[in-house]
Amino acid sequence: MTAPEELRDQVRELCRTWRDAGRYRPRPDAWLRSFDPEFSRELAARGWIGMTWPREVGGAGRSHLARLVVTEELLRAGAPVAAHWIGDRQIGPSILRHGTPRLRAEILPGIVAADHVFCLGMSEPDAGSDLAAVRTTAAPVDGGWSVTGRKIWTSHAHRATHAYLLARTGREADKHAGLTEFVVDMSAPGVAVSPIVDMAGSHHFNEVVLDEVFVPGHRVIGEVGQGWRQVTEQLAHERGGPERVLSTYPVLAGLLETADDTAAAEIGELIARLAGLRALCVRVAEELDAGRAPVRAAATLKYLGTAFERDVLDVARRAAGGDPVAPDSPLGEALLASPGFGIRGGASEVLLSLLAKEEARR
Repeated sequence: MTAPEELRDQVRELCRTWRDAGRYRPRPDAWLRSFDPEFSRELAARGWIGMTWPREVGGAGRSHLARLVVTEELLRAGAPVAAHWIGDRQIGPSILRHGTPRLRAEILPGIVAADHVFCLGMSEPDAGSDLAAVRTTAAPVDGGWSVTGRKIWTSHAHRATHAYLLARTGREADKHAGLTEFVVDMSAPGVAVSPIVDMAGSHHFNEVVLDEVFVPGHRVIGEVGQGWRQVTEQLAHERGGPERVLSTYPVLAGLLETADDTAAAEIGELIARLAGLRALCVRVAEELDAGRAPVRAAATLKYLGTAFERDVLDVARRAAGGDPVAPDSPLGEALLASPGFGIRGGASEVLLSLLAKEEARR
Protein backbone atom coordinates (compact mmCIF):
# COMPACT_ATOMS: atom_id res chain seq x y z
CA MET A 1 0.00 0.00 0.00
CA THR A 2 1.28 3.46 -0.90
CA ALA A 3 3.04 5.29 1.92
CA PRO A 4 1.58 8.68 2.91
CA GLU A 5 4.39 10.78 1.46
CA GLU A 6 4.39 8.82 -1.78
CA LEU A 7 0.62 9.26 -1.94
CA ARG A 8 1.04 13.00 -1.36
CA ASP A 9 3.56 13.20 -4.21
CA GLN A 10 1.19 11.35 -6.54
CA VAL A 11 -1.65 13.78 -5.87
CA ARG A 12 0.65 16.76 -6.34
CA GLU A 13 1.88 15.38 -9.65
CA LEU A 14 -1.64 14.78 -10.94
CA CYS A 15 -2.73 18.30 -10.05
CA ARG A 16 0.43 19.79 -11.54
CA THR A 17 -0.10 17.89 -14.79
CA TRP A 18 -3.71 19.01 -15.16
CA ARG A 19 -2.91 22.60 -14.19
CA ASP A 20 0.10 22.93 -16.51
CA ALA A 21 -1.96 21.52 -19.37
CA GLY A 22 -4.53 24.26 -18.77
CA ARG A 23 -7.20 21.79 -17.75
CA TYR A 24 -8.06 23.74 -14.63
CA ARG A 25 -7.23 27.02 -12.92
CA PRO A 26 -6.45 26.85 -9.18
CA ARG A 27 -9.28 28.49 -7.28
CA PRO A 28 -10.10 29.19 -3.65
CA ASP A 29 -13.19 27.41 -2.38
CA ALA A 30 -12.63 24.83 -5.13
CA TRP A 31 -14.41 22.04 -3.23
CA LEU A 32 -17.64 24.04 -3.52
CA ARG A 33 -17.20 26.13 -6.68
CA SER A 34 -14.94 24.23 -9.09
CA PHE A 35 -16.89 21.43 -10.76
CA ASP A 36 -15.33 19.02 -13.28
CA PRO A 37 -16.77 15.48 -13.54
CA GLU A 38 -13.81 14.41 -15.69
CA PHE A 39 -11.33 15.32 -12.97
CA SER A 40 -13.46 13.47 -10.40
CA ARG A 41 -13.48 10.38 -12.64
CA GLU A 42 -9.69 10.59 -12.84
CA LEU A 43 -9.52 10.52 -9.05
CA ALA A 44 -11.99 7.62 -9.02
CA ALA A 45 -9.79 5.63 -11.40
CA ARG A 46 -6.90 6.04 -8.96
CA GLY A 47 -8.97 4.87 -5.98
CA TRP A 48 -9.07 8.31 -4.35
CA ILE A 49 -12.84 8.50 -3.86
CA GLY A 50 -14.35 6.36 -1.11
CA MET A 51 -10.82 5.68 0.09
CA THR A 52 -11.88 4.59 3.57
CA TRP A 53 -14.84 2.48 2.48
CA PRO A 54 -14.85 -1.34 2.36
CA ARG A 55 -13.68 -2.97 -0.84
CA GLU A 56 -16.98 -4.79 -1.29
CA VAL A 57 -18.68 -1.46 -2.12
CA GLY A 58 -15.83 -0.28 -4.32
CA GLY A 59 -13.77 1.49 -1.67
CA ALA A 60 -10.05 1.20 -1.06
CA GLY A 61 -10.18 0.15 2.60
CA ARG A 62 -7.65 2.80 3.60
CA SER A 63 -7.39 4.98 6.69
CA HIS A 64 -8.89 8.41 7.22
CA LEU A 65 -5.34 9.68 7.63
CA ALA A 66 -4.55 8.52 4.09
CA ARG A 67 -7.69 10.26 2.86
CA LEU A 68 -6.60 13.42 4.68
CA VAL A 69 -3.35 13.39 2.69
CA VAL A 70 -5.29 13.29 -0.59
CA THR A 71 -7.86 15.93 0.35
CA GLU A 72 -5.21 18.30 1.71
CA GLU A 73 -3.29 18.22 -1.54
CA LEU A 74 -6.39 18.66 -3.68
CA LEU A 75 -7.39 21.71 -1.66
CA ARG A 76 -3.89 23.18 -1.68
CA ALA A 77 -3.90 22.85 -5.46
CA GLY A 78 -7.32 24.48 -5.79
CA ALA A 79 -8.38 21.47 -7.87
CA PRO A 80 -11.91 21.04 -9.35
CA VAL A 81 -13.34 18.49 -6.92
CA ALA A 82 -16.91 19.72 -6.35
CA ALA A 83 -18.50 16.97 -8.47
CA HIS A 84 -17.70 14.25 -5.94
CA TRP A 85 -16.92 16.14 -2.72
CA ILE A 86 -20.28 15.93 -0.93
CA GLY A 87 -20.90 12.28 -1.75
CA ASP A 88 -17.40 11.25 -0.74
CA ARG A 89 -17.17 13.46 2.34
CA GLN A 90 -20.42 12.78 4.15
CA ILE A 91 -23.19 11.01 2.27
CA GLY A 92 -21.23 7.83 1.63
CA PRO A 93 -20.08 7.54 5.25
CA SER A 94 -23.64 8.13 6.47
CA ILE A 95 -25.02 5.40 4.20
CA LEU A 96 -22.21 3.09 5.25
CA ARG A 97 -23.05 3.63 8.91
CA HIS A 98 -26.84 3.66 8.77
CA GLY A 99 -27.99 2.42 5.37
CA THR A 100 -29.43 -1.00 4.61
CA PRO A 101 -27.41 -3.47 2.51
CA ARG A 102 -29.70 -2.68 -0.41
CA LEU A 103 -29.13 1.07 -0.12
CA ARG A 104 -25.38 0.63 0.24
CA ALA A 105 -25.22 -1.58 -2.85
CA GLU A 106 -27.40 0.82 -4.83
CA ILE A 107 -25.63 4.09 -4.01
CA LEU A 108 -22.03 3.62 -2.84
CA PRO A 109 -20.46 2.15 -6.01
CA GLY A 110 -21.83 5.10 -8.00
CA ILE A 111 -20.20 7.58 -5.62
CA VAL A 112 -16.89 5.71 -5.77
CA ALA A 113 -16.98 5.77 -9.58
CA ALA A 114 -17.87 9.51 -9.63
CA ASP A 115 -21.09 8.65 -11.47
CA HIS A 116 -23.40 9.83 -8.68
CA VAL A 117 -23.31 13.55 -7.86
CA PHE A 118 -24.91 14.47 -4.54
CA CYS A 119 -26.33 17.74 -3.29
CA LEU A 120 -27.40 18.50 0.28
CA GLY A 121 -31.08 19.07 0.99
CA MET A 122 -30.64 20.40 4.51
CA SER A 123 -31.12 24.17 4.78
CA GLU A 124 -34.49 25.81 4.16
CA PRO A 125 -35.64 29.44 3.98
CA ASP A 126 -36.47 29.36 7.72
CA ALA A 127 -33.97 26.69 8.78
CA GLY A 128 -30.31 27.44 8.14
CA SER A 129 -27.90 26.64 10.92
CA ASP A 130 -30.86 25.49 13.03
CA LEU A 131 -31.59 22.36 11.02
CA ALA A 132 -34.06 21.11 13.62
CA ALA A 133 -36.45 23.79 12.34
CA VAL A 134 -36.93 22.13 8.92
CA ARG A 135 -40.50 22.13 7.65
CA THR A 136 -40.17 19.86 4.62
CA THR A 137 -42.46 16.90 5.32
CA ALA A 138 -42.43 13.26 4.30
CA ALA A 139 -45.74 11.44 4.60
CA PRO A 140 -46.03 7.65 4.35
CA VAL A 141 -47.68 6.36 1.15
CA ASP A 142 -47.92 2.96 -0.48
CA GLY A 143 -44.37 1.72 -1.09
CA GLY A 144 -42.58 4.72 0.39
CA TRP A 145 -42.94 8.40 1.18
CA SER A 146 -44.36 11.56 -0.38
CA VAL A 147 -42.08 14.55 0.21
CA THR A 148 -43.16 18.20 0.00
CA GLY A 149 -41.14 21.27 0.90
CA ARG A 150 -38.39 23.69 -0.09
CA LYS A 151 -34.62 23.57 0.26
CA ILE A 152 -32.29 26.48 -0.35
CA TRP A 153 -28.59 27.22 -0.87
CA THR A 154 -28.39 23.75 -2.40
CA SER A 155 -25.02 23.72 -4.15
CA HIS A 156 -24.92 22.01 -7.55
CA ALA A 157 -28.51 20.79 -7.34
CA HIS A 158 -28.78 21.63 -11.05
CA ARG A 159 -26.00 19.10 -11.75
CA ALA A 160 -26.79 16.51 -9.10
CA THR A 161 -28.08 13.02 -9.77
CA HIS A 162 -29.15 12.54 -6.14
CA ALA A 163 -29.96 14.59 -3.07
CA TYR A 164 -29.52 13.85 0.57
CA LEU A 165 -32.73 15.10 2.18
CA LEU A 166 -33.65 15.87 5.78
CA ALA A 167 -37.43 15.91 6.25
CA ARG A 168 -39.97 15.83 9.06
CA THR A 169 -41.84 12.55 9.41
CA GLY A 170 -43.33 13.15 12.87
CA ARG A 171 -45.04 15.94 14.79
CA GLU A 172 -43.42 15.50 18.18
CA ALA A 173 -43.26 18.51 20.51
CA ASP A 174 -39.47 18.28 20.56
CA LYS A 175 -38.39 19.72 17.22
CA HIS A 176 -35.28 17.49 17.26
CA ALA A 177 -37.51 14.41 17.16
CA GLY A 178 -39.41 13.12 14.16
CA LEU A 179 -36.75 13.88 11.53
CA THR A 180 -35.72 11.35 8.89
CA GLU A 181 -32.96 11.20 6.26
CA PHE A 182 -33.63 10.16 2.65
CA VAL A 183 -31.87 9.69 -0.67
CA VAL A 184 -33.87 11.37 -3.44
CA ASP A 185 -33.43 11.04 -7.20
CA MET A 186 -33.12 14.54 -8.62
CA SER A 187 -34.84 13.33 -11.80
CA ALA A 188 -37.97 12.25 -9.88
CA PRO A 189 -41.29 13.88 -10.84
CA GLY A 190 -42.06 16.86 -8.62
CA VAL A 191 -38.45 18.02 -8.14
CA ALA A 192 -37.87 21.57 -9.45
CA VAL A 193 -34.53 23.41 -9.29
CA SER A 194 -34.18 27.21 -9.58
CA PRO A 195 -30.79 28.95 -9.79
CA ILE A 196 -29.51 31.42 -7.20
CA VAL A 197 -26.79 33.52 -8.86
CA ASP A 198 -24.27 35.14 -6.52
CA MET A 199 -22.90 38.70 -6.66
CA ALA A 200 -20.11 37.64 -9.05
CA GLY A 201 -22.55 36.09 -11.49
CA SER A 202 -21.57 32.56 -10.47
CA HIS A 203 -24.18 29.83 -10.24
CA HIS A 204 -23.71 26.97 -7.85
CA PHE A 205 -26.45 27.76 -5.31
CA ASN A 206 -30.04 26.73 -6.00
CA GLU A 207 -33.49 26.53 -4.51
CA VAL A 208 -35.09 23.10 -4.71
CA VAL A 209 -38.87 22.71 -4.49
CA LEU A 210 -40.32 19.25 -3.84
CA ASP A 211 -43.97 18.77 -4.67
CA GLU A 212 -45.29 15.38 -3.53
CA VAL A 213 -42.09 13.67 -4.64
CA PHE A 214 -42.25 9.91 -4.25
CA VAL A 215 -39.28 8.35 -2.44
CA PRO A 216 -39.17 4.53 -2.26
CA GLY A 217 -39.18 3.09 1.24
CA HIS A 218 -35.70 1.59 0.89
CA ARG A 219 -34.26 5.07 0.30
CA VAL A 220 -34.54 5.95 4.00
CA ILE A 221 -31.12 6.31 5.62
CA GLY A 222 -31.18 4.60 9.00
CA GLU A 223 -34.24 4.71 11.22
CA VAL A 224 -37.39 6.72 10.64
CA GLY A 225 -37.56 9.54 13.19
CA GLN A 226 -33.88 9.26 14.19
CA GLY A 227 -32.57 11.77 11.67
CA TRP A 228 -31.35 14.31 14.21
CA ARG A 229 -28.99 11.88 15.91
CA GLN A 230 -27.73 10.70 12.54
CA VAL A 231 -27.32 14.15 11.01
CA THR A 232 -25.32 15.27 14.05
CA GLU A 233 -22.86 12.47 13.33
CA GLN A 234 -22.85 13.36 9.65
CA LEU A 235 -22.05 17.01 10.35
CA ALA A 236 -18.83 15.87 12.01
CA HIS A 237 -17.71 14.77 8.53
CA GLU A 238 -18.86 18.09 7.05
CA ARG A 239 -17.24 20.29 9.69
CA GLY A 240 -14.10 18.31 10.42
CA GLY A 241 -12.35 18.23 7.06
CA PRO A 242 -9.39 20.27 5.80
CA GLU A 243 -11.68 22.34 3.55
CA ARG A 244 -12.53 24.27 6.71
CA VAL A 245 -8.97 25.65 6.82
CA LEU A 246 -7.65 25.32 3.25
CA SER A 247 -10.39 26.92 1.17
CA THR A 248 -8.34 30.12 1.04
CA TYR A 249 -4.97 28.39 0.59
CA PRO A 250 -4.40 29.78 -2.95
CA VAL A 251 -4.61 33.26 -1.40
CA LEU A 252 -2.16 32.35 1.36
CA ALA A 253 0.21 30.81 -1.20
CA GLY A 254 0.07 34.05 -3.19
CA LEU A 255 0.89 36.02 -0.06
CA LEU A 256 3.98 33.89 0.54
CA GLU A 257 5.18 34.63 -3.00
CA THR A 258 4.40 38.33 -3.31
CA ALA A 259 4.04 40.06 0.07
CA ASP A 260 6.85 42.33 1.24
CA ASP A 261 8.56 42.25 4.61
CA THR A 262 5.96 44.49 6.24
CA ALA A 263 3.52 41.58 6.23
CA ALA A 264 6.03 38.97 7.43
CA ALA A 265 4.86 38.90 11.06
CA GLU A 266 1.20 38.54 10.12
CA ILE A 267 1.94 35.84 7.56
CA GLY A 268 4.09 33.99 10.08
CA GLU A 269 1.22 34.00 12.56
CA LEU A 270 -1.12 32.62 9.90
CA ILE A 271 1.31 29.80 9.08
CA ALA A 272 1.60 28.91 12.78
CA ARG A 273 -2.19 28.84 13.13
CA LEU A 274 -2.49 26.69 10.02
CA ALA A 275 -0.09 24.17 11.54
CA GLY A 276 -2.29 23.93 14.63
CA LEU A 277 -5.44 23.54 12.55
CA ARG A 278 -3.85 20.82 10.45
CA ALA A 279 -3.04 18.98 13.68
CA LEU A 280 -6.71 19.22 14.61
CA CYS A 281 -7.61 17.76 11.20
CA VAL A 282 -5.36 14.82 12.05
CA ARG A 283 -7.17 14.38 15.37
CA VAL A 284 -10.52 14.25 13.57
CA ALA A 285 -9.14 11.64 11.15
CA GLU A 286 -7.76 9.57 14.02
CA GLU A 287 -11.13 9.59 15.81
CA LEU A 288 -12.86 8.48 12.61
CA ASP A 289 -10.30 5.67 12.23
CA ALA A 290 -11.14 4.63 15.79
CA GLY A 291 -14.85 4.39 14.88
CA ARG A 292 -15.94 7.49 16.79
CA ALA A 293 -17.96 10.48 15.57
CA PRO A 294 -15.69 13.45 16.37
CA VAL A 295 -18.50 15.93 17.02
CA ARG A 296 -16.51 18.08 19.45
CA ALA A 297 -13.25 18.17 17.50
CA ALA A 298 -15.05 18.84 14.21
CA ALA A 299 -17.06 21.74 15.65
CA THR A 300 -13.87 23.20 17.13
CA LEU A 301 -12.11 22.91 13.77
CA LYS A 302 -14.99 24.60 11.95
CA TYR A 303 -15.17 27.46 14.46
CA LEU A 304 -11.43 28.14 14.44
CA GLY A 305 -11.18 27.55 10.69
CA THR A 306 -13.79 30.21 9.95
CA ALA A 307 -11.79 32.80 11.88
CA PHE A 308 -8.54 31.69 10.23
CA GLU A 309 -9.86 31.94 6.68
CA ARG A 310 -11.28 35.40 7.29
CA ASP A 311 -7.95 36.52 8.75
CA VAL A 312 -6.11 35.21 5.66
CA LEU A 313 -8.25 37.50 3.53
CA ASP A 314 -7.77 40.47 5.87
CA VAL A 315 -3.99 40.12 5.70
CA ALA A 316 -4.10 39.73 1.93
CA ARG A 317 -6.19 42.88 1.55
CA ARG A 318 -3.79 44.89 3.68
CA ALA A 319 -0.82 43.50 1.74
CA ALA A 320 -2.48 44.62 -1.50
CA GLY A 321 -2.59 48.19 -0.18
CA GLY A 322 -4.91 50.36 -2.19
CA ASP A 323 -4.56 48.32 -5.36
CA PRO A 324 -7.85 47.17 -6.90
CA VAL A 325 -8.59 43.47 -6.52
CA ALA A 326 -9.56 41.70 -9.74
CA PRO A 327 -12.79 39.72 -9.27
CA ASP A 328 -11.30 36.67 -11.03
CA SER A 329 -8.08 36.67 -8.97
CA PRO A 330 -7.73 34.21 -6.07
CA LEU A 331 -8.21 37.04 -3.58
CA GLY A 332 -11.16 38.47 -5.51
CA GLU A 333 -12.91 35.10 -5.74
CA ALA A 334 -12.25 34.37 -2.07
CA LEU A 335 -13.61 37.75 -0.98
CA LEU A 336 -16.80 37.17 -2.94
CA ALA A 337 -17.16 33.73 -1.34
CA SER A 338 -16.29 34.87 2.19
CA PRO A 339 -19.80 35.88 3.37
CA GLY A 340 -20.65 32.18 3.39
CA PHE A 341 -17.65 31.13 5.49
CA GLY A 342 -19.42 31.73 8.79
CA ILE A 343 -22.69 30.11 7.72
CA ARG A 344 -21.99 26.87 5.84
CA GLY A 345 -21.46 23.93 8.12
CA GLY A 346 -22.96 25.89 11.01
CA ALA A 347 -22.81 29.51 12.16
CA SER A 348 -20.15 30.28 14.77
CA GLU A 349 -22.77 31.00 17.44
CA VAL A 350 -24.38 27.60 16.81
CA LEU A 351 -21.00 25.89 17.03
CA LEU A 352 -20.21 27.59 20.34
CA SER A 353 -23.57 26.45 21.70
CA LEU A 354 -22.84 22.89 20.54
CA LEU A 355 -19.41 22.94 22.18
CA ALA A 356 -20.88 24.25 25.44
CA LYS A 357 -23.44 21.43 25.47
CA GLU A 358 -20.74 18.86 24.73
CA GLU A 359 -18.66 20.23 27.61
CA ALA A 360 -21.66 20.05 29.96
CA ARG A 361 -22.09 16.36 29.16
CA ARG A 362 -18.53 15.50 30.15
